[in-house]
Amino acid sequence: MRRNWMKWSLWVVAVVVLSLPVASWAQLTTQDIAARDNMEAHVGNLTGHANSGQAKYDYRRYCVGCHGDLGDGNGEVAQWLDPPMWPKPRDFQLGIFKCRSTPTGTLPTDQDLYDAISRGFDRSAMPIWNVFTKQQRVDLVAFVKHFSPRFVSEKPGTPIQIPPEPEVTADRVKNGREIFARVQCWKCHGVTGQANGPSASTLQDDLGRPIAAFNFTEGARPKCGSTDQDIYRIFMTGLDGTPMPSFADNIKPDEAWDLVFYLRTLMAQPSKEKDIARQLGLKPVSPNP
Repeated sequence: MRRNWMKWSLWVVAVVVLSLPVASWAQLTTQDIAARDNMEAHVGNLTGHANSGQAKYDYRRYCVGCHGDLGDGNGEVAQWLDPPMWPKPRDFQLGIFKCRSTPTGTLPTDQDLYDAISRGFDRSAMPIWNVFTKQQRVDLVAFVKHFSPRFVSEKPGTPIQIPPEPEVTADRVKNGREIFARVQCWKCHGVTGQANGPSASTLQDDLGRPIAAFNFTEGARPKCGSTDQDIYRIFMTGLDGTPMPSFADNIKPDEAWDLVFYLRTLMAQPSKEKDIARQLGLKPVSPNP
């Protein structure tokens, strides 16, 4: 009886361990991370150093509360951040980043990480870090990189090419609406962009945590930048670690610009695209064509 109980217990333990997220196996030690103290970052004519005293000081003062001593997103503050309203801090050890100029699945460039630190993220606990000088930000980029072995074994992806932005026209706005329907953006973002599509309540990130679709109507900045080029980039690279895929294989560059223009009609901010949609009497897409 005791032997059977022990076998059953071991089986349960094995099932529990095997059901843990794959990311848990990637947990790194202080010694492993310290081996990458010589990590550098290059942005413009500036070189950042992970082992600079300033980088370590800035990370300890401003970043460790959320991202933790090991950069694993388990700082003391993390327990109080409840997704989807308050996304959990990024686990730098995984080397997976939402905002990139590079193709899905590839590492971001140093410039991408620099921009993320400078820009911050609306609808999260990550603020705009404009208290840092440019050199401090580049040093922090190197420090962020040193947490993940991916930055040793892999190179960043090649940034995607964004073609020149065409003129906004009524035909482009209408075509953007058709693309919004065809690639089923409405399933998450809703037919009016209010993040209330039929799949919105089921969304999870790659670690199984609830995540919210972007609400175009509430006036918040898109996480990875608010220019037309930024929005184009978001759905052509995807947001790694989230349900938002890359559409680079599904839509052509011209179609991507049309989608940008249609998304502008859903946003709270005044725009030429909204004026055109109003003149056209453009209706929301129908989920049951």
